[in-house]
Amino acid sequence: MSAPAANIVFDDIFTISDIDKEGKKFDRVSRLYAHSKNYDMDLTLDYNVELFPLEKDQSFALALASSLARGGAPGSSGTDGAQEEADDKERDVWRPDGKGRRGLEDDYEYVMYGKVYKFDGGTSEIVTAYASFGGLLMSLTGSFRHMTSIVLGDPVYLLMRR
Repeated sequence: MSAPAANIVFDDIFTISDIDKEGKKFDRVSRLYAHSKNYDMDLTLDYNVELFPLEKDQSFALALASSLARGGAPGSSGTDGAQEEADDKERDVWRPDGKGRRGLEDDYEYVMYGKVYKFDGGTSEIVTAYASFGGLLMSLTGSFRHMTSIVLGDPVYLLMRR
């Protein structure tokens, strides 16, 4: 299943070390703290507990994608650019009525759309990327080598599954 990988800018499996360790501030939102298995990354993430309930010590797969479209990056097929851009926009529209093309969201249980708003350099090797998903925040900390495709100011989809 290598075709959708072109739009995925980061993915790993995380294990939750704590949830709401500073106390619960909102009824439907919790903040999880997790560490990844493959890339030694630390994640802090606000998420809707009613839509995607999680527990301490549970593992989940997380992916960040630049688009929900399956296949290569925009502009890679050599077709008319304007038509391809229109097709990509339509392909990225999530439709609850099931119309339109199916994207990466079909492979995951929980999806959020947001924007990368900050990068902290930290040490030369360790960086933190921050994203906001309509006020639900994420910070991802680890080696810059695993986050080279995450771009400041770019829109991003966060996808999760158990």
